[in-house]
Amino acid sequence: MYWPKLPSATIRERVFEALNKNLNYNTEPILGLPGTYLDQEQFYNFPFLKEAAFLSVLVNNPNHIGCHTYNDGEKYFSGTQKLEIDLLRICAVEILGAEESSYDGYVAPGGTEANIQAQWMYRNYFMQEHNANVNEIGVIFSEDAHYSVYKGSNLLGIHPIVVKVNHNTRQIELDDLKEKLEEAYEKGIRYLIIHLSMGTTIFGSVDSPGSFIELVKQYFKHYFVHVDAAFGGFIYPFSTQQNDLNFSNPEISSITIDGHKMLQSPYGTGIFLCRKSLIEYVQTKEASYVYGSDFTLCGSRSGANAISMWMILMTHGSNGWTHLIQQLIDRTNYLCDALDKMGVKYFRNPDMNIVTIDSNEISETLAEKYYLVADNYLNPQWRKVVVMAHVKKELIDNFLIDLEKERKVAASV
Repeated sequence: MYWPKLPSATIRERVFEALNKNLNYNTEPILGLPGTYLDQEQFYNFPFLKEAAFLSVLVNNPNHIGCHTYNDGEKYFSGTQKLEIDLLRICAVEILGAEESSYDGYVAPGGTEANIQAQWMYRNYFMQEHNANVNEIGVIFSEDAHYSVYKGSNLLGIHPIVVKVNHNTRQIELDDLKEKLEEAYEKGIRYLIIHLSMGTTIFGSVDSPGSFIELVKQYFKHYFVHVDAAFGGFIYPFSTQQNDLNFSNPEISSITIDGHKMLQSPYGTGIFLCRKSLIEYVQTKEASYVYGSDFTLCGSRSGANAISMWMILMTHGSNGWTHLIQQLIDRTNYLCDALDKMGVKYFRNPDMNIVTIDSNEISETLAEKYYLVADNYLNPQWRKVVVMAHVKKELIDNFLIDLEKERKVAASV
């Protein structure tokens, strides 16, 4: 994978060049566009905006409605749309192994919408191409999957099928998968959406597609595979030696990534990517006043969010981003080595930066002091540490010192 690292001056120049190709409310006789010109009592033209590329895009408020990899969007914002297209190319081709021009996608308000977008697209495909009844469509996923999969199945009226995972490895229990597939088929499910995770929310666990899909094939002829890489998409491809949850795997048809997690972009920066010829199944043809039509759940969306991710990726370049991820992995290894010496029970995928500690190994007081997130606050069994850029070695050391003191006190009682 490769994309260039650009100097900050060049990034700023590229963004302002894109803005200059957008429609300008100050100079054009605009009568027909509502709502995109921000209130000038609050968002007037501050002098410092001449040097602040992202804030300038935010204030200019371009609307990136539509899917610009599929066709031309609103011509009023063609400049910044091109930067979104380049962002999607980097994510799809350079990071996730797609062939050039073999994908479609857009910057969504977040991973939840992107996951629902996938379910919506596949549900419509089954209904339009196979005349499927909604009661015949199911979505299958592990018990560790993000809760957005439940939201999607509820909204779309399709059947959620939850599969148990091994307590220690967090991998799918194949016996339970087999049982759930048999039950689903007996209940009339004939079309399946397989939802796999590249970095689950609590554990950072990564699903193995091979055995999962092979077992599905024994029961179902019609299926699609979606990968939720909302957390893992900007770390796992850079840290692992073997990634079969990307577009180089012909079984994978769509992927979700979130910029506002590992990439540290502003909220509202999810990405939905899918193979060509699929996104047209969610085209809203009734949106006839939208140039190029609409293919998204959200409709209107901020172009500034796409620009923020593009700027971050260009600031680091692929080599710089790989180095940053390696630093986080090294720091996570440091934490795990110390936990091993203490005999603390935890789960961690070796290519991820999430360490999830058995709740019996740590007091609630200490977990609250360091803001460790529980898997279930009503009955916590696990508490997770996420080694992000702000988690320096000194902070890890402070946590380890407190944990060791706590364990010594507990052992002496």
